[in-house]
Amino acid sequence: LIPMNKATAIAFKIPTDATYNFAVGTVITVLNIGAGTLTISAVTPGTTTILSAGATAASPTLTQYKSAACIKTAANAWYVVGAIS
Repeated sequence: LIPMNKATAIAFKIPTDATYNFAVGTVITVLNIGAGTLTISAVTPGTTTILSAGATAASPTLTQYKSAACIKTAANAWYVVGAIS
C-alpha cells in the first residue's frame, strides 16, 4: 500500500523495467488520502504503458479517499483499476 497525502496535486510515477523490474503479476495499491488530485502515470511514457478506464487511459486520477490497484501484466505494461476518474 502506497498512501499519498498532499493538499495540492500529486503524482505517483511507475518506473520502467530498466529502473526497477517488478515481477509480472505485481500489484501496487495506491491510496489518495490528501485533498489534491493524484495522477498515476509512467516515469517514461514512451517505454512504460499505463492503461485504465479513466478519462485519460494513460494517466488515471484519484480524488481524496479513493484507491486504485496498479497491476503489472507484461514488461513495461500496467493496468490501473479502482476508483479512478
